[in-house]
Amino acid sequence: MPVSRYMGESNARYYTSRDPLGASGDFTTAPEISQMFGEMIGLWLTDLWARAGKPDCAYVELGPGRGTLATDALRAMASQGLKPAVHLVEGSEALRDVQAGALGGATFHDTIDTLPEDLPLLAVGNEFLDALPIRQLVMTEKGWRERMVALDEDAFVFAAGPSPMDDAVPDAMKDQAVGTVIEACPAAAALAQTLADRLKRQGGAALLIDYGHLQPRTGETLQAIKAHRKVGVFDAPGDMDLTAHVDFAILSQIASGKGLNHASTTQGQWLGALGMGARAQALVTKTPEGAPQIAQAFERLTGADEMGELFKVFAMTPPDWPEGAGFG
Repeated sequence: MPVSRYMGESNARYYTSRDPLGASGDFTTAPEISQMFGEMIGLWLTDLWARAGKPDCAYVELGPGRGTLATDALRAMASQGLKPAVHLVEGSEALRDVQAGALGGATFHDTIDTLPEDLPLLAVGNEFLDALPIRQLVMTEKGWRERMVALDEDAFVFAAGPSPMDDAVPDAMKDQAVGTVIEACPAAAALAQTLADRLKRQGGAALLIDYGHLQPRTGETLQAIKAHRKVGVFDAPGDMDLTAHVDFAILSQIASGKGLNHASTTQGQWLGALGMGARAQALVTKTPEGAPQIAQAFERLTGADEMGELFKVFAMTPPDWPEGAGFG
């Protein structure tokens, strides 16, 4: 089977069967590290909303986890007078139960297709795109082939598919050494195109945060996480989190093609530009005994050796809306 099918089926079972977050789960996301992360997102959205004339709008979150980010973002919004309707795109019943407890009154959606069509959308996706199935192509002695998952006796292994795939490779990337892998995520591209179309029609903004790269590149990035440590991508299909780096260059191309304003940068730069340092200091002043934990969280979210450089932030807005703050 193609890598995309293996990843898609594995993650479908994984995410629909459990709450994967926190110490008892498999990984921890930025909103779980500190309230500051969600607060900065909420204030970023509020600033856009205010400069757009304070229209009625809907808050949309893609893959909202335990609802922690939404809780912190909505609290920050409410402090400035923004109280949008809440719409959550979530396929896991287990996580929907957790989110419903944290965010009473939220409307749930299986996909973005059923989101409101009569309001501007303030859409956020944090560590959502990285779990969407990727397609891998590998350069072989006979040219480019789709990378497949095959059985070698009773173990999964990677193998090259039989059909030529040279036409699927961009001209600028075709001349590569044998063994080179390139990745694409059709689902992420389709989601970005649909969001862009919605924003052009309805107004609003999309903010997508994930680990990935800002420029096109080669190399495989598929990885598996279980119990907060990296494991082999074939170790426990359906019982581990499979992710891959997000190609933010493709998102930028899609936004440009749709005529939207867009910008991208690193998470550390963005949070710093929004004033998270001042927010951290305010929290320390309020709760001095929590200073070490606040400092640790700040460093983890913004530090170059932590999430600050690996994670990227991408935003797009339609031409009749202001551009988002924090991108230099």
